[in-house]
Amino acid sequence: MAMLRPPSISKTNFLRKRRKWPLSPYKATWHEKFHQHQAMQTLKSTITNQPSSPPESPNNSQYLSILIDSFRIYNSDPTPNAYHFVISTLTRYRQFHRLVPLLHHLEKVEKFETPEFIFINLIKVYGNAHMFEDAVDIFFRIPNFRCVPSVYSLNALLNVLCKRREGIVMVPQILLKSQAMKIRLEESSFRILVAALCRIKKHNYAIRMLNYMLNDGYAVDKKMCSFVLSSLCEQKGLSGDEVLRFMDEMRKLGFYPGRVDCNNVIRFLVKEGMVMDALGVFDQMKTDGIKPDTVTYTFILNGVITDGDYKKADDMFDEMLVLGVVPDIHAYSVYINGLCKQNNIEEGVRMLASMRELGCKPDSVTYNMLLERMSKTGDLSGMRELAREMELMGVPRNWETDRIILDGLVGKGEIDESCILLEKMLDKYFDHWCSTFDEIICELCHRGLVCKALQLVSKMVSKTIAPGARAWDALLGSVELSFAETILTELVNSLPMHPVRLLEHKS
Repeated sequence: MAMLRPPSISKTNFLRKRRKWPLSPYKATWHEKFHQHQAMQTLKSTITNQPSSPPESPNNSQYLSILIDSFRIYNSDPTPNAYHFVISTLTRYRQFHRLVPLLHHLEKVEKFETPEFIFINLIKVYGNAHMFEDAVDIFFRIPNFRCVPSVYSLNALLNVLCKRREGIVMVPQILLKSQAMKIRLEESSFRILVAALCRIKKHNYAIRMLNYMLNDGYAVDKKMCSFVLSSLCEQKGLSGDEVLRFMDEMRKLGFYPGRVDCNNVIRFLVKEGMVMDALGVFDQMKTDGIKPDTVTYTFILNGVITDGDYKKADDMFDEMLVLGVVPDIHAYSVYINGLCKQNNIEEGVRMLASMRELGCKPDSVTYNMLLERMSKTGDLSGMRELAREMELMGVPRNWETDRIILDGLVGKGEIDESCILLEKMLDKYFDHWCSTFDEIICELCHRGLVCKALQLVSKMVSKTIAPGARAWDALLGSVELSFAETILTELVNSLPMHPVRLLEHKS
């Protein structure tokens, strides 16, 4: 028969002294979490039922009362997530004035350690609302909320301040005070500062900051160097030598520019007229094992063609095809422009067929380059044929196309055809003027076709296009004085009170 053992002395003493069991089944962790979950659901439901834009009331503690009451029902205390939900709701509807009592209660009454992400999100919201002083204030108050600020909250504040000039002015003071808060800057912080300096065109300071980083043992990543290099290439008034010098310094530090970096430098050098230096960067790019793309070859082609080295342009275009780099519409347009400058129009027209065979449809810009060269050389038959082909291929004619054709017709003395095209242009385009209009009027007057000239002038005036001084002089010199006074006075009176000469539209 089993003998019953008396309870242990320790347990007996525990019950005798405290009159309760060691662990209450009604206050376990799961039970507390369940109450908090229920309270959170009640809080969300109550706030959701609130109007999205409630009327202004002097009681800014309304949401704080809802928060406390929702948890009091379940005999529980508000959690950090509950505060985060209420703060997010208020900031979503831009009710920043209601945050004051909520943050005061969180700072003075609550005892838990507030998570830092609450302040990071709040700083970002203040930044989007351009409330920089509030963002700075909440950053410096973070320790009051029993939270240790880190570089994440500092970076959030720097991101906010560096977006606008009025915020950048506050950055030096923030950095000094952050040292007293024992926040150590990291590479991510310097990346924000370098980007801000580049945006405000302070590239020298950005480069100095990179040097300070290296001297202090920080790692300078490729992304940061690429950003500075790209910003240098966008700056006006900067010499190409300075850009190349920066590239050399970065190479010594182990930074090797990528394809995008090389393209930016080549584009900048070509724009500055330093074609040979651009070719040097291009060759170094291939030496480093970076395959040039279509953008690279387009910049190089534009540079050598602008420099007049057409043989080099042919070699570059052939090299691009041999290496399997497929030209796009921009590369073809640049190369065709070089052919036009050499008056090699036939090769340019054949290039259009090659483009279509490779699946690259020519656009109006490509056709206009060839039409412009034909117009200047007086090749009217080729110009008419190319214009018909343009329409058959479904490429719409724009103002620039018709202006080029009109110049070619007037240059060869085809006045009748020019008048027909001019009337079509007046019907098709509004508020467009070019000097060729006056040339047509002058030529008509010179041939004695004054009535036709007056008809065109009348139509131009009806389209609010004021003819030039040459056209008026030609009309006055070609008609009798009494007739001129009658007709021209009517035309002038039909013009607006302050006629403005429209600039000649050229692409």
